[in-house]
Order: sequence, then C-alpha cells, then structure tokens
Amino acid sequence: QAQLVESGGGLVQAGGSLRLSCAASGRIFSFYYMGWFRQAPGKEREFVAVIGWSGATIYYADSVKGRFTISRDNAKNAVYLQMNSLKPDDTAVYYCAATPTGLEADTRKYSYWGQGTQVTVSS
Repeated sequence: QAQLVESGGGLVQAGGSLRLSCAASGRIFSFYYMGWFRQAPGKEREFVAVIGWSGATIYYADSVKGRFTISRDNAKNAVYLQMNSLKPDDTAVYYCAATPTGLEADTRKYSYWGQGTQVTVSS
C-alpha cells in the first residue's frame, strides 16, 4: 500500500520557523515529483511547492517564495519543507503529495496524499 506520512507541524509565533517532513513508501518515491499543499479553514487546498526527483527542479507558490524551501533525500525516501519567517496567514493543515507527471500545482494531478499536519502561527 502506497503511503505518505507527514510530521513536524505545531504552534509557532510569527517570524518563527518549522520544518515539515514527509516519509514516503519506496513505490511512491521513486521517480515521483513530491509536492506540498496547504488548506486553511474554509478555504480550498492550495499549492505550496513541488520538487523533481533529482532535486534540481523546484517550483514555489509566490506566497512562500523566499521564505520556504523544499528539499528531498532520496536515500531516506523523504521530502522536507523548511518554513522560515512564518506569518499568521501560513496557518493551515499541510499535506504532502506525489505525482508522476511533473512540477504540478493542480491538486488533481497528484495521485497520493498524506493525512496532513497542522501548522499554527500566532501573531
């Protein structure tokens, strides 16, 4: 069974940092593009960042560019999201997802999803 498991969420003050992790089963991770999305209460799920298999290709949402960094460790079947200079608007459930097609921002292109991890940024 293909599986993605996120961790690392929590409560942080504005301006602080958090690092999210996503552990993937090998079947998903090999040659898949790995993305992060987030969903705030009452809002649609939105794209945050995506990384190619080698790590050489990356795409960020404008709202997080310069503050968030996506990376992956293929030896560990893991993908990470380093979040710096956090703002209250970053409060959401963050999801890890996998797609075989490319640097996708559309949720419909992703085949596998984790259960999500809550990030809360206080002002």
